[in-house]
Amino acid sequence: MSQFMLAYIERKSPVHNLSGAAKMIIFLLWSILTMVSYDTRVIVVMAVLGIAVFAISRTAPGEVSFIFKVMSLFLALNLVVVYLFAPEQGTAVYHSRHVILEGVGRFTLTSEQLFYEFNILLKYLTIIPPAILLVVTTHPSEFAASLNRIGVPYTVAYAVSLTLRYIPDVQRDYQTISQAQQARGIELAKRRSGGKRVSSLKRLKNSARLLLPLIFLSLERIDTVSHAMELRGFGKHKRRTWYSSRPFSFADIVSLAASVLLFVFGIWFTFRDGERFYNPFL
Repeated sequence: MSQFMLAYIERKSPVHNLSGAAKMIIFLLWSILTMVSYDTRVIVVMAVLGIAVFAISRTAPGEVSFIFKVMSLFLALNLVVVYLFAPEQGTAVYHSRHVILEGVGRFTLTSEQLFYEFNILLKYLTIIPPAILLVVTTHPSEFAASLNRIGVPYTVAYAVSLTLRYIPDVQRDYQTISQAQQARGIELAKRRSGGKRVSSLKRLKNSARLLLPLIFLSLERIDTVSHAMELRGFGKHKRRTWYSSRPFSFADIVSLAASVLLFVFGIWFTFRDGERFYNPFL
């Protein structure tokens, strides 16, 4: 089990067995359909499928709980901002207005606005689990190879691979620095050893002291890797081979075919009446 967020979790599952290129293509089709469609029925089906695939991958929710918490906070903030800046967007989209609660000025709560923001919530819930799975079920080297295979320059793909590899290293350095600072008497825990509670503001100020050594460690690591890559002539040639690249298997072909069928059906179902918004208020 990985103790780091957004790190590759080695495990035997049907999702892990798919090649990185296949998972990347499936995710691109999934993302395009999620962004294009505002048909609630299509998005609900995709959300259920995403949760099912997440379960099949045998990834425990606790292993990626931090990412889900951060995304939940961002999602809640996004929904609030959408309402603050466009409280009548749902009315404009669905061409009707059913008032639930009269507010102050332009801030009136309508059924259309709630349904519009519900669709936004569903779209996030549809895209987040597959995005996390793509990272935690694909080895960074294979991830880079898959990016290059679909047309991304290998220098960019390799940079993405290095970033994914560095996320656990940065978190490990942070834990090491945190333990060293606490050994020097800097309070970072919620309570002292005697049981007295430490204020959140003080813990936040003390946490800021970790950033400078963490930044210097990261810069040192970047400098070491960049010199090593330069000495090996990285980027000299336009193409390169990949040790972790895998050919498509039968499972990859079946998964790709199912994804293409879902994509085509979803696009057709969304635009079959000329509108991409499902309107239950007609």
